[in-house]
Amino acid sequence: MNQSMMLCLLLVSFCCWGMVHSSAAYGEEKPTNQKEENLDVTIKVQMKYLLTLPKNYEKQEKWPLVLFLHGAGERGDNLDLVKIHGPPMLVSKGENFPFILVSPQCRENVWWQSVELTALLDEIEKKYHVDKDRIYVTGLSMGGFGSWALAAYTPDRFAAIVPICGGGETYKVKRFSHVPVWAFHGAKDRGVPLERSQEMVDEMIRQKGNAKLTIYPNAGHNSWTKTYDNPKLYEWLLQQKRHPRNKETKEKK
Repeated sequence: MNQSMMLCLLLVSFCCWGMVHSSAAYGEEKPTNQKEENLDVTIKVQMKYLLTLPKNYEKQEKWPLVLFLHGAGERGDNLDLVKIHGPPMLVSKGENFPFILVSPQCRENVWWQSVELTALLDEIEKKYHVDKDRIYVTGLSMGGFGSWALAAYTPDRFAAIVPICGGGETYKVKRFSHVPVWAFHGAKDRGVPLERSQEMVDEMIRQKGNAKLTIYPNAGHNSWTKTYDNPKLYEWLLQQKRHPRNKETKEKK
């Protein structure tokens, strides 16, 4: 057998081997115990929360809504803990806000879950006179992280967010760069470094968003007391109205 004939036989053998393996890969599937299934369950959400309705609530058709998210120290099963800081504390001291205030309590040993907070807001919208174009979220520490996360989870729901000494994932900012943000942080914060807020606001600006960061030079982790005591915060907040992304922007992001 000459060399040319041997080369031809090798080529034929190789082609036959390829056809066999190709048919196995792309032809009929081999028997397997893997099958398609479908999950269809309803997850029950239970959450305690404080609700404050504005004075003369019934005399107005719809009201702005502020969702307040507390920090890690107020988690548990006692709503009195939620009154320790922020707007709920001010309400307990007699403050009358011109908006619906919803202050949920996070369960112990877990962080804020965006899907649960979304369920809460859905329920509040059904039961009360909520202006859907003026819904805001604010929170401190763990609640600051929760505010950033919730904006990313439902980016077309909020008119503005106010995260205090929090942080988030910068790659998610593009989802809610159309939402106005006013963030606050203490320069001497050892619990949550200032950089966590700075990097989020910087990314917002890079995405051409409307964001600003107020830094308290001498404040540590507690940058919320001064913030929530500031009337200008509420003036700014209530001026913001929702501007959902258009279809083209959603597809890009």
